[in-house]
Amino acid sequence: MAEPHVVVIGGGIAGLAAAVFLADGSRRVTLLEASGRFGGKLMAGEVGGVRVDLGAESMLARRPEAVELARAVGLADELEPPTDARAAIWTRGALRPLPGGQLMGVPGDLAALAASEVLSEAGLERARHERPTEVGQDVAIGEYVAARLGREVVDRLVEPLLGGVYAGHADEISLRAAVPQLLPLARAGTGLVEGVHALVGAPRAADGPPVFQGLRGGLGTLPEAAAAHLRRAGAELRTDSPVDGLRRTPEGWRVATGGEVLPADAVVLAVPAPQAAALLRTDVPAAAAELDTVEYAGMALVTMAFHRADTAALPYGSGFLVPPVDGRAIKASTFSSHKWGWLDRSAPDAFLLRTSLGRHREEAALDLPDEELVARSLADLERATGLRAAPYATAVTRWRAGLPQYPVGHLERMARVREQVAAAGRLAVCGAAYDGVGIPACIGSARRAVNELLTPAAGAAGAEGTMRT
Repeated sequence: MAEPHVVVIGGGIAGLAAAVFLADGSRRVTLLEASGRFGGKLMAGEVGGVRVDLGAESMLARRPEAVELARAVGLADELEPPTDARAAIWTRGALRPLPGGQLMGVPGDLAALAASEVLSEAGLERARHERPTEVGQDVAIGEYVAARLGREVVDRLVEPLLGGVYAGHADEISLRAAVPQLLPLARAGTGLVEGVHALVGAPRAADGPPVFQGLRGGLGTLPEAAAAHLRRAGAELRTDSPVDGLRRTPEGWRVATGGEVLPADAVVLAVPAPQAAALLRTDVPAAAAELDTVEYAGMALVTMAFHRADTAALPYGSGFLVPPVDGRAIKASTFSSHKWGWLDRSAPDAFLLRTSLGRHREEAALDLPDEELVARSLADLERATGLRAAPYATAVTRWRAGLPQYPVGHLERMARVREQVAAAGRLAVCGAAYDGVGIPACIGSARRAVNELLTPAAGAAGAEGTMRT
C-alpha cells in the first residue's frame, strides 16, 4: 500500500512547521512555496557585510512552540535571549522609558507610569480614576481602554505597542484576540490596573526564564534549519512553485502547480488569507468568502549599518516606539546591536539599527524610493536621539500585505472557516490569519492543522475527512 501523500502549500514558518510535524517517516510530504525562498516574514540578509534579520527578529518564549521547533531542527545551542537593554517611547518631544508593569500598553503600575512621564499630568490623572465599562463578547481594545483609563493611555501606550505587533489601529483590534487575558477582567468588572498588576506579577528575576528568545545569526536561520531538517527527513521541497488550483477528488485533492497536477491524500493550506480564498473558491466557497474579509497591513523596514564610532549619540537601549499621535514618519526603531549580544559580538566595529514605517491603511511610505525612506528615518533618528551620522550601508525591505488584522469578530470568522474547511475533508488551514501573528502562534496553528488531519474527527467530515496512517 502506497504511503499517504500530504501536500503543504506555503513555505512560511507555518508551512515549514506543518511539514516538520508531518515528516515523521509514515507519509510522503511535499512542500510548495511560490517564491524563491522559504521563511516568509523570517528572512536573513547582509547589510554592510553583517548578517542580520530583515524580517521578524525575536520570538515570544513564554509560548513554547517556536523554541521547541528551533530545538527540533537542530538550533538548541543557537538560542539566545535579548540583552538587558530596555525600550523607550519617543513621545511628547523626548525619549521616555517604557513603563514597567504594563501589558500591551495597559498599565498595571501607576507609579511606574508616572515616573516614565509618558503621559501628561492630565492623562495621568485620568488614568488614576478608572470608569466602569460594560463589555460583551468582545470589544476593540482601544475603545475599552479609553473608556476605562482615558484616551491618552491608548494614544501613547497601547497604540505603539499594538502597532509593533499588528501594524494596526487600537480602536479596531479585538481585545479578545490581542490581549485575551484582559477579557475576564473586563467582564467581571475588576479594576483594570489592579487586574493587569495581578497578571504581570513581580518583575522577572535576572536568572529566570527569558520572555523573548532570538537565534545567533538571526531568526532567518530558523527556516533555513527547518528546510534542511525536512530534506534529511526525505520531504520534497519546491520553491518557485505557485499553486494555480486546488480541487477535491474522491480520493483526496488535486494540486495544480507549474503545469503539473499533484495528487494528494491531504492538504495543509499555509498561505495568507487572499491566496487561501482563491484556492478554496470552488470547493469551499463559504470559507473563501470569510477569508476575503481579512485585511492586511503593509510596512517597510529600513536597516542601516553605521561605523560604531559614529553612534556615540545613541542612548543605551533596545530602541524606541513611536505613538502615531505624535505624527512622526517612523513608528519604531530597534537598536539591533544593543538588543542582540550575538550581533554586537559578530560586528564589534559596526552598529546596526532599523526603523519601521507604515501601518494599516497608512502605507503610502511603501511606494517611496529607498533613499527617501532612509532619509525620513535618519531625520527622525536625529530628532529623537541626536544621531547625525550617515550609515555606510542600508537595506529597505517592504512587507506588502504583511500582517493580517484582527478586528472584533475575527476569531469567530476564522472558527467558521475551520469548520467549513474540515467539512471538505482531508484539508486544514494554518498561518498568521487564524490564531495570532507571532511566530509561536503561527507554529501552534500549524500543529493544530496537522492534528486536525491526523486525528479522527467527529462531525461532517467523519472518517472520510481524516487521513489515517
